[in-house]
Amino acid sequence: MTRIEFHFNTSERLLHTCRLLRKARAQDLRIAVVGAPATLRQLDAELWRFQDVAFLGHCTPESSPAVQEASAIGLGPDPLVWGASDVLVNLGDEVPGGFEGFERLIEIVSNDEHGKSQARQRWKHYKSLGFDLVQHDLSKSTEP
Repeated sequence: MTRIEFHFNTSERLLHTCRLLRKARAQDLRIAVVGAPATLRQLDAELWRFQDVAFLGHCTPESSPAVQEASAIGLGPDPLVWGASDVLVNLGDEVPGGFEGFERLIEIVSNDEHGKSQARQRWKHYKSLGFDLVQHDLSKSTEP
């Protein structure tokens, strides 16, 4: 069964996502990231400048097939396109289609009212399906 985690209370959602992706890549995991097109474009830009010494290789639907095949991180609207099954990161407002095919789903929730409200709806949905949910309050995090 998919492990579902909610990372909430972050004021720097994209930065937290970059850190999370770095950790997942250090564990040699393949990751799909879904969300609104504008959010994914912002994440794409953030991944290019996230670390000066280590590049987080990733691809988008516009990347060449060779780049898509070589990338362990895929950003796009359809998480199943990338062939990843380890981790799905949701930056969107909706329950991502096909999330059950991943070992782990991580919901990154901003600290604004819209983000919280949408996350509550997703939380209820997952609970109604019988998933055990894990919470991570990022306001208590000491990570730089």
